Amino acid sequence: MRIQRKELNFKGQSIYVGIDVHKKDWKVSIKSEALTYGTFTQPPTASALVQHLHRNYPGASYYSAYESGFSGFWAHRDLISQGVNNIVVHAADVPTTGKERAFKTDKRDCSKIARSLCNGELEALHIPSIKTQEDRSLVRLRLTFRKDLTRQKNRVKAMLNLYGQKIPERFLSSGHWSKAFIGWLKEVKFETGSAEQALKLLIDQVEHLRSCLLEVTRKVRKLAASQDYCSNMKLMTSIPGIGLVTGIAFLTQIETIDRFPNTNSLASYLGLIPNCHSSGDKENTGEMTYRGNKWLRELLVEGAWTAARSDPALHLIYLKHCKKMKPNKAIIRIARKVLNRIYYVLKNKSEYEKGIV
Repeated sequence: MRIQRKELNFKGQSIYVGIDVHKKDWKVSIKSEALTYGTFTQPPTASALVQHLHRNYPGASYYSAYESGFSGFWAHRDLISQGVNNIVVHAADVPTTGKERAFKTDKRDCSKIARSLCNGELEALHIPSIKTQEDRSLVRLRLTFRKDLTRQKNRVKAMLNLYGQKIPERFLSSGHWSKAFIGWLKEVKFETGSAEQALKLLIDQVEHLRSCLLEVTRKVRKLAASQDYCSNMKLMTSIPGIGLVTGIAFLTQIETIDRFPNTNSLASYLGLIPNCHSSGDKENTGEMTYRGNKWLRELLVEGAWTAARSDPALHLIYLKHCKKMKPNKAIIRIARKVLNRIYYVLKNKSEYEKGIV
């Protein structure tokens, strides 16, 4: 006698989930290879999604994807730990039709992620370890403090210019923001007490940010000297133009050089490759691509100026490029050369020898 089965069983089937992650809720679209099961809104937790999948599609293999953004990778780790094969993708890499660009909604966003995941069109991003991600946060905080300090100093100068207060020549020649210069700022007089109070608050903020920057720099230096980074930091700093900040920034961002099969892939990660627009017989190569790690690229270009002055081989290359282009474009070529040297020393575990072409 045949018995009627009442429970669901999706064993052997694959369920594809597209997630549009937001702070207050998640938009979720679920489909299989043949059907789209629907789109709904749920609380912003991985456990709520996993419960829904087990309740409605028990026994299936679950695959999900969401775009990288403000939420980082905690959702990815939660989904993986609960049996969902999740990947995190770059938002610009999700195939999008013209209609989806013109009528963008959260529902369409999660639907196209599920569709592309089912079709095998998505490429997963590298997920750093929790330790690397936390070390990265410390290094990035130093950059944030440095930018905030620069803005605050500019506010002080803007206020001096607003009231016609000239900075004495002795400070202009010896450099700003020494102890003596800050002492002079505190003695600046205005017509009323309101402006003096405003300037004092600005100076207090400058001093506070300087102390914060000093503290985080000490912690970054301690991190660079730790067992996890000291050997690679020694290799990195052997390259002209690479110091403490640039070296530890690279190591915490890339995590491992084995991620990149060659120097071209590493240059693509930083955005040190040109845009290309070709059609028919016309082939146009433009400026640097907008994609890439802009933070690392800025640090690398800044260090390339030092490298072009201190390394004879790079100096010769820089002079050669300056005959054909402007210096600010020639230095990009030097930055690419420095990047190739970074790849070499980390891949081969050997220090850079200065002056070799």
